[in-house]
Amino acid sequence: MSKIDQQLFSSHEHALEKEYELCPKCGSELSVKNSKHGGFIGCNNYPNCDYTRPLVQHESIETQVIEGSSCPECGNELAVKSGRFGIFIGCTHYPECRHIEKHDQEEAGNEIPCPLCKKGHVEHRTSRFGKTFYACSGYPKCKFLVNYHPVNEACPECGFGILVERKGAAGGRLECPQKQCKYKRPI
Repeated sequence: MSKIDQQLFSSHEHALEKEYELCPKCGSELSVKNSKHGGFIGCNNYPNCDYTRPLVQHESIETQVIEGSSCPECGNELAVKSGRFGIFIGCTHYPECRHIEKHDQEEAGNEIPCPLCKKGHVEHRTSRFGKTFYACSGYPKCKFLVNYHPVNEACPECGFGILVERKGAAGGRLECPQKQCKYKRPI
């Protein structure tokens, strides 16, 4: 251990913390800065100059119009767009028309009716944190929600409209999503 050069660990400036570029706004030097949201490149003349840019340039998808398509709500063309939850298809007249199409929509024959309100159907959704869940298409009016993949089969014990598929170390199993019902069976 005595042969380790301690000078390597005590240096205050890391090799990657200097960018050696000039600021396009004021001409000062740029360097790597840190914030609670991660690293970025910023101007060293900070209070006087507010130039910043991301450390990693993400590839942004340009809006691509789909030729020959039409919005079912307003009749304008549809386009492939990029949003905070990923790529989606939406209307080109966005502020006036808010139509979007989900890429993971199930076929109409595979729809599972909502066991709570009996009006909507259970559909796959993603939370703002990126977690997936299954909720009624009438959500938020209908509060039905499960975290596991639903199966269109009624519970034999309590008669609830669906079962959920759970995977564990012992294998997959179907169980009732009702807390008071303890029905479980292996797949």
